[in-house]
Amino acid sequence: MPHSQFGRIRVFEDFQNFEDNIAATGLATAIVWGTGWVSVGGVGLVSVNEGSLAWTIDEPGGILALTTDTGDDDNACLIAGRYTPAIGGAYTECRHKFNSATLGATFAGFSETMALDTPVMPAEFATATMTYNGTGGMLGAQFDTDGTTDDFRACGGDGAAATGSVVGGAAVANGIRANEVITADEWYINRTELDEDGTGRVYVGHRGDFMPLIADWATAPVTRTDNFYAVAMFENRSAAARLWEVDYLMSEGQRDWARD
Repeated sequence: MPHSQFGRIRVFEDFQNFEDNIAATGLATAIVWGTGWVSVGGVGLVSVNEGSLAWTIDEPGGILALTTDTGDDDNACLIAGRYTPAIGGAYTECRHKFNSATLGATFAGFSETMALDTPVMPAEFATATMTYNGTGGMLGAQFDTDGTTDDFRACGGDGAAATGSVVGGAAVANGIRANEVITADEWYINRTELDEDGTGRVYVGHRGDFMPLIADWATAPVTRTDNFYAVAMFENRSAAARLWEVDYLMSEGQRDWARD
């Protein structure tokens, strides 16, 4: 009896060869994202208020260039599938950069809740305190210039408050600092892994062959049976448009083969 070879679910979008297609359909100058889901290759795009969409052509590889609208907290969010950790675990990875290291926020990882018309950053900083905005779980790499210290942080929680602890017992209420110098227009890679038991890891680096481990949760920060979107997003931290460039976004998990 044959066995299916498609038990793994994998999304990989490298944003190659889109410039001519978008120009031909008139979408290169503006897309009204806030009205709902827009497909960009193999991933979805949602946002608070509209922005512009283009492709970076002065660097190798396919690079998606997203410019937010001009309001404070306007954002753009890319979604690459939905996964249940209990079914074989999952991971997601994004390579991206932004044109302001002082007036923006990013999140890349897993979020249980993500509105498909007006997405909300799963967590954000105000001075020294991280606030969890969603009603569900999240795990990923967060960077927010509203924080006292501008740095990527590994953060995880299951609802309104952070839960669990990283190996070594460090508190995670305000995330685990990556001790990474944040520079505008410099590429960063964020990778988040969720295991079947709900534990996970977060990595932050510049090169694919060297991504330091930032946090390794010893106890589960999320509920293993919940469903999580693999997301990457950027949000303004002032009333001005910002450029967010994404080289690639990928995710992988396990299909549910259970028979009902």
